[in-house]
Amino acid sequence: MNIDQMTVNTLRFLSAEAIQKANSGHPGLPLGAAPAAYALWAKEMKANPANPNWDDRDRFVLSAGHGSALLYSLLHVFGYGLTIEDLQNFRQRNSLTPGHPEYKHTVGVETTTGPLGQGIANAVGMALAETHLAGKFNTSEYKVVDHYTYALCGDGCLQEGVASEAASLAGTMGLSKLIVLYDRNKITIEGSTDDAFTEDVMKRFTAYGWDVSEVKDGNDIDAITAAIQAAKQSDKPSLIQICTEIGFGSPNKQGKSSAHGEPLGDDEIKLTKESLGWNYTEHFFVPEEVKAHMADWAKMCAEKEAAWNTMFAEYEKQYPELAKEYANWHSTELSVDLLNDADFWKDEGDIATRTTSEKVLQKVAKVVPNLFGGSADLAPSNKSVMKERTYYSKETPEGSNVHFGIREFAMTAIANGIAVHGGLRPYIAGFFVFSDYMKAGLRMQSLMGLPVISIFTHDSIGVGEDGPTHQPIEHLAMLRSMPNYIVFRPCDTRETAAGWYTALTKTTTPTGLILSRQNLPAIEGTGKDALKGAYVLRDCEGTPDILLMASGSEVELIVKAYDALQQKGIKARVISMPSWELFAEQSAEYKESVLPKNVRARLAVEAAVDFGWHQFVGLDGDVITMQGFGASAPAKELFKDFGFTVENVVEKAMALVKA
Repeated sequence: MNIDQMTVNTLRFLSAEAIQKANSGHPGLPLGAAPAAYALWAKEMKANPANPNWDDRDRFVLSAGHGSALLYSLLHVFGYGLTIEDLQNFRQRNSLTPGHPEYKHTVGVETTTGPLGQGIANAVGMALAETHLAGKFNTSEYKVVDHYTYALCGDGCLQEGVASEAASLAGTMGLSKLIVLYDRNKITIEGSTDDAFTEDVMKRFTAYGWDVSEVKDGNDIDAITAAIQAAKQSDKPSLIQICTEIGFGSPNKQGKSSAHGEPLGDDEIKLTKESLGWNYTEHFFVPEEVKAHMADWAKMCAEKEAAWNTMFAEYEKQYPELAKEYANWHSTELSVDLLNDADFWKDEGDIATRTTSEKVLQKVAKVVPNLFGGSADLAPSNKSVMKERTYYSKETPEGSNVHFGIREFAMTAIANGIAVHGGLRPYIAGFFVFSDYMKAGLRMQSLMGLPVISIFTHDSIGVGEDGPTHQPIEHLAMLRSMPNYIVFRPCDTRETAAGWYTALTKTTTPTGLILSRQNLPAIEGTGKDALKGAYVLRDCEGTPDILLMASGSEVELIVKAYDALQQKGIKARVISMPSWELFAEQSAEYKESVLPKNVRARLAVEAAVDFGWHQFVGLDGDVITMQGFGASAPAKELFKDFGFTVENVVEKAMALVKA
């Protein structure tokens, strides 16, 4: 058995035994795809396990995240610091080897995967980031950004719509540094792919504008290596279809759906070892020959990074300003003091918050050079274009405005890939109602702690004539329910600036800016206090009779109601609550100062469902919210018809005070 085959079998049995010990996991992919993964890692991938965060490393995405045992075995064998004990604790509490790969949890894992298809879109984002950074920083003498992005996917990934969306865009953009290895074993949980997936994937990807090739024998390491080398010569993204057998080597499981997600069993592992000529009886065994082989590989990797470091040192001497910019782009800290920038907090008058956001975006674009993003074909409505920047394309990779096309889900997952790649601050934009399409990608942002900025416009029944299909009613509740996600719904220009400041300064939390289509008035007293999530806009002497609270466009209503209640002798307090999440971060003393417990008459007003507001209004409070979907009519009529009027606020408030 030669060293390549010995290493492949080491990967196979480390994976199978980790799954068996956990009595949980997916052995089919590791057994079948180990040769492809080995060929890539050992023969073609540029990396350095001694420095897993080397900027110019190739990226590897296991889009088929259920095959995590293979990734962990690779990380152990290739010297990334995972121990045999880590493999033995596969899928156990607090281990470094969780059921699916987790970003920032396990060294060497580039992105969290598991929800099928998203890994491919993440890889598109990584390749997009590499191309843009290369366009900015490379010179004719120095290619300081010059790496590939690889993804390993299965049949399931390519059935998911997000993979198709992302692949279509990658072909349009000509992302030639993207190479996808397709583990075509023709099996899913329910059985043969013939039941639901009979298309010619290679023809589909050819139509997308990809270079495609096929390796007939998934165990042929030389053929797989040659296919990767050929893909590197293409000016297109590449798909390499590798024909494998799920559960390869297992006499009773090979080629069967039962190999997908069930441990093999001790007896079957023994039979598989016999089948593959593996004569070692010790569990979790790595032969000395494999260790020596990997030590040689690691030495070669260290030499590659050393050569890059030498080149970069020369680059710094020849291009000191570019090198300084490179460092700034890769920092998570803002290089400017926006908090004390008067122009940033300037009152822009009575305009829609989407328009305010556009104005703030132009200011930010001037001082945050690595801002990179765009909209899902709605930029004129989202007002999300950096006007002094060019658009990204294959011909203009230095451009930083992005046409994502009508691909909300892929746009979100691609932005996640851009964020984990490093060097760029991604933002995306869409109508708020289409956050439904984006939800799975937004959840992954939160899970990974990625500071992606989402511009969500057309935020309520204020959308008006487009009707209930385009009026987001339950979407605030959806995003607010998600851990580690900041929802910021501003009421005017200064609060919009506060939302942008929050989004730009959070380094481990994504932010959604929820913005109006319709004009909103500038309200006296708004500003930096909005950074606390909730604050007092209007107050009274002594203890209030009632607390009025709202976000976004409804803040105007409760301010006007405050004036009307004053005339009736009712002492009210107006509280703007643009971000529940930021308010939750404040001290107990501050929360009490805004929402004193002894004031039980409370009224919340928001043009969305009431879910979540009762934590603030309590059992004795009330809400004016949407109780169902909207309708098609001019916005002013809708607000009136659904009870969002000063008169209704005053009536509800009076009833609470008198109760």
